[in-house]
Amino acid sequence: MTNLKIYANCDTLDSPLGTTGMDWVELNLAQDKFIFSAGSDSVKDGEVIPTPTQLNQAGVIITGSEIIIPHYFLADVSANLLKEIFNAGNQNKRYVFAFSFDGATASEPILEVWDNLAMDTFASYSLGSGVAINSWYRGIVTTASLPGADWVGSKLAGSSEGHFLYLNGGLGALSEAKDLYCNLKVIIPAAFTDAGAEAPILVVKFTTN
Repeated sequence: MTNLKIYANCDTLDSPLGTTGMDWVELNLAQDKFIFSAGSDSVKDGEVIPTPTQLNQAGVIITGSEIIIPHYFLADVSANLLKEIFNAGNQNKRYVFAFSFDGATASEPILEVWDNLAMDTFASYSLGSGVAINSWYRGIVTTASLPGADWVGSKLAGSSEGHFLYLNGGLGALSEAKDLYCNLKVIIPAAFTDAGAEAPILVVKFTTN
């Protein structure tokens, strides 16, 4: 059976998984979380995992204009550390999130975003209130190349075509072990007026023989 490990690049260098000296951190899928934030003195790289109050204080202020979330963090529970994913977001960076498969797959791995572990709704504000084209979450596959400056990507929500990522770039199932890559960003639309805290679930799906 093929196994998957997921990593976040918490280094400033844009180099692939396995590069000597790079701070690629393997995710504990049962505990670790991503935090998307405006940042603050307590919500920054190297600080302990913030409290809900600290997260609220570091929340993005809605201004009536479109806002691209500026900071992307990994909450590394085993180390009780907040680690910034420096190359995530609206940047022309390739090696940001890595999906490392140790063998072949029977289907092409895909990345989806949902409200819950049951993977049956995307009704939250940030996922477009049930309308996938309105999702704030953008993703782009970077396995083969850089995404480009101000990349557009796909709006991620649920499982409808065009709103998830084919992590192998649409090339189909993996014939051997391979590392796949993507970048993600979150854009709050100009028309949004409500405030709140949401925690969507990122899901990687694939089948094996």
